Amino acid sequence: MNRVPGDTENAHSSSVESCPSLRDVHSINPAQLMARIESYEGREKKGISDVRRTFCLFVTFDLLFITLLWIIELNVKGGIETTLEKEVLQYDYSSSYFDIFLLAVFRFKVLILAYAMCRLRHWWAIAFTTAVTSAFLLAKVIISQLFSQGAFGYVLPIISFILAWIETWFLDFKVLPQEAEEENRFLIAQDASERAALLHPGVLSDGQFYSPPESVAGS
Repeated sequence: MNRVPGDTENAHSSSVESCPSLRDVHSINPAQLMARIESYEGREKKGISDVRRTFCLFVTFDLLFITLLWIIELNVKGGIETTLEKEVLQYDYSSSYFDIFLLAVFRFKVLILAYAMCRLRHWWAIAFTTAVTSAFLLAKVIISQLFSQGAFGYVLPIISFILAWIETWFLDFKVLPQEAEEENRFLIAQDASERAALLHPGVLSDGQFYSPPESVAGS
């Protein structure tokens, strides 16, 4: 029977400890809060966040890696000029890898435009590019004759599919949640600084302290 107050006290203490960010923010003095706010605003004015920049670098790596594999495939088949003319000018859906390269270019343009230039904070652009990539690669693997052309018939579609889904995972589980958390911290710090400014309007100067004049004796 005596365990109920103890459990209540433990639950209360755990609930208090579960929100350390707000308590820690209010325990910082106004000068430190203003410094944090100015540093956050400076990062916003300077450019995109570090995690978003990493995402854009990975999107660029996706394009360069697929391009490298495609060039290697052109060399393996008997020379870049001859194979390039066959795959581009005489394009055949069932045997050409040129469309997989164009798919990488499509992903690069859409994602860089949405998340680097427009700084979009939603997942719809990455969902669109990943859906288009997955549908196109599945249809190409089923309909075309890539598997009869050696190792590159497996490598290029699989690598392109994996990179597209890694980009989706990285944006949805790293970029957007981390940026939302940083923005939430900024709003909490800004609210705390405003409250601190109201509670402590400023340090009193020496001129504001004075002694009352001496009273007349017997008054």
